[in-house]
Amino acid sequence: MSSGLALRSEPAPIVACTVSRNVQSFDLLIEDMETELGEGWGDLGFDEARAFLMQPEAEDLRFIALAIDAEDEADIGSLGEIIKTAIQADVRVILVANGVSPAALHQLLKLGASDFLPYPLAEGALHDAIERLKEPADAPAVSAAQLPARPAKDVASPDNAKPQLGGRGALFAVQNLAGGTGASTLATNLAWELAQADKKASPSVCLMDFDLQFGSIATYLDLPRRDVVVEMLQDAQSMDVDAFRQALVGYGDKISVFTAPPEILPLDIVGPEDMDALLNYAQECFDIVIVDMPRSLVVWTETILNRADIFFATLELDLRSAQDAMRFIKALRSEDLPLEKVQYVLNRAPGLTDLSGKTRAKKMAESLGVEISTFLPEGGKQVMAAGDNGQPLAEIAKKNPLRKEIAKLAQGLFTAMVGDTAVTKKR
Repeated sequence: MSSGLALRSEPAPIVACTVSRNVQSFDLLIEDMETELGEGWGDLGFDEARAFLMQPEAEDLRFIALAIDAEDEADIGSLGEIIKTAIQADVRVILVANGVSPAALHQLLKLGASDFLPYPLAEGALHDAIERLKEPADAPAVSAAQLPARPAKDVASPDNAKPQLGGRGALFAVQNLAGGTGASTLATNLAWELAQADKKASPSVCLMDFDLQFGSIATYLDLPRRDVVVEMLQDAQSMDVDAFRQALVGYGDKISVFTAPPEILPLDIVGPEDMDALLNYAQECFDIVIVDMPRSLVVWTETILNRADIFFATLELDLRSAQDAMRFIKALRSEDLPLEKVQYVLNRAPGLTDLSGKTRAKKMAESLGVEISTFLPEGGKQVMAAGDNGQPLAEIAKKNPLRKEIAKLAQGLFTAMVGDTAVTKKR
């Protein structure tokens, strides 16, 4: 790649440019630009960018990748002018940011930047951002051959997510009462089944993985984890709905996912106020929001419990689950939290002919003083295979008994939502 546009003599039009103080500091961006656009791109410095954008030579330009780091925050006014000039020239702006504060990113996005990619770039991140530029009807006309084709498996379009059923989104949370009791499996497959609940008017569904240390939703759906999630978690109150949408990835065109961050984070990195803001964004954008909770109780567990329509608590038929469930119930009672919202889900429940197991389950519920509302059967090896393949159970084992029970649960929840008979908002 040549460092200046003036040195290029190729007949192919320049459809994109990187704009940076020193593009060599963004070597992964260089590689991805060459992969996606071949020779159809160039590089500009900050000072050159505004002048070039106003030249006739820029008429074929589709977008610029504005690459910035923490050092560039001191000159955020000039960066804003570049964005404004690009917009006037009908050129889209993708922010590529390394170590930039959430406040600065928010300001630049508000000025009109179309997308944000944290640096180092995740695999396929630039490709996905370029694909998103194709979606608006008023996008600049560029030959399809000049930009990469959409792959067969791609993210959905969370940028355009909006409720289909009217009203504020329902909120369901899922919490493990003992490790390995299937909370993430339930959350993942419940989200998928709810998205299929009505073929004529499918509800929009957002699945949020708040197990910030060992969340596995991205693995179960074979999705990339985005660094922008960390920015949202740290400073959600200063962000907005558009920034929230940028943090989502999609599975097919069915569900949008707020993944766990790429690295292990302390659970207290999020405060109750930021969690409240995240839930506001999600419920504004989607008909149904499903939250996969961390194993531990944290300062914002109360926030989600108070806002949830139903708080599913998963356990198994063993002493460990019974003891942990008792501690959980005691903790909620001591804080005067709404235990009536908690519905207990027994995973790997005894079958119809297992009378001894049924008796044990009944005694367990009686000793805890609760009612077990949902019994999920053992799903066998197909459950592990689905997670390893990054697919919901319904896609690889439609007749699996666990999948069938989760589908029944989803249909019941959806019917209650539409009929407004069982799911009652308690804000």
